[in-house]
Amino acid sequence: MGSFSKLAGVDILVTGHTGFTGSWACHWLHRLGARVHGLALKPKTSPNIFDVTGAIDVLASHTIGNINDFTTVRTCVKKHKPKLILHLAAQPLVLESYADPVGTYMTNVQGTVHLLEAARLSEHVSGILCITTDKVYENRSWIHPYRENDRLGGADPYSASKAAAELVIASYRASLPSWGRQMTIDCARGGNIIGGGDWSDNRLIPDFVRATANDAALEIRNPSATRPWQHVLCLIDGYLTLLERMLAAESGPGQAWNFGPDIDDCVPVKSVLDHLAAAWKPAQIVYGKAVQHEAQLLVLDSTKARQTLGWRPRWGLGQTLQATAEWYRSFYQDRSAVAQITLDQIDRYRGV
Repeated sequence: MGSFSKLAGVDILVTGHTGFTGSWACHWLHRLGARVHGLALKPKTSPNIFDVTGAIDVLASHTIGNINDFTTVRTCVKKHKPKLILHLAAQPLVLESYADPVGTYMTNVQGTVHLLEAARLSEHVSGILCITTDKVYENRSWIHPYRENDRLGGADPYSASKAAAELVIASYRASLPSWGRQMTIDCARGGNIIGGGDWSDNRLIPDFVRATANDAALEIRNPSATRPWQHVLCLIDGYLTLLERMLAAESGPGQAWNFGPDIDDCVPVKSVLDHLAAAWKPAQIVYGKAVQHEAQLLVLDSTKARQTLGWRPRWGLGQTLQATAEWYRSFYQDRSAVAQITLDQIDRYRGV
């Protein structure tokens, strides 16, 4: 795993920086010496990791704004002149996409267009990393892991919106020569991200945490659904690898990358719950109705990232769930300690 020393002193814009992954990424980038700029909506939950870890204090600039508004995005990019952009801002929830498909498509597709266009018009941006999802693939519920050249699709609005965003990304990438513009546009497709500090609705770990903390029942829709689980730091490690690669002019126009765990860590929901019960304490589980079109099996093939980038997750599922339980236990015992625990876990993952 690289030291990412080339990112020190670089202006990097993180969209969605007030979210779960964005907050972890800001802390890690700041620890590397990068100048981190943020563009996002206000945190959507209370509590939230951005506030409880004091992430605002590591930012060179902090813009509250909506990527659905092009003027906001363009102004932010013009003002702060980032060299690199980590595009995390999204509507990331499958169930929310059923409730608000229009808002989901607007944010995930048009918001990506706004970001790419603002970057294209800036002479300072040399690379953009757009984060999509493992759910961009046309899910055939087969046992073979999905590779980067497999067909995209999406049966639910969230998955389809992310697949559509990938078409936008590919079209911008292919059109750069016509605009006389040199810029790398990579996209990263990650598995199910878990870790401390996520309080989103209708996500397995936050739902488990709320049920455990409140001695309430935990409704599970599909206990046999298999997913590629990994700690948020495993994915950020991959993102930083790609960002640093852009600085070395090795990336060309860009491409798609899978970042998934080892095959042994692609396990059913029930197995994750059993691990959490052992690492913390059991929750009272009740079983509900599965969501329409919710995939039963989804596994990524990350061979390209392993062979080309030298990336692989440093933490397996056991370490991931131990770190996740440690973070939430600490929060509910003494929330003033979680800022330091966040930094400690980053350093532990980095091996420093």
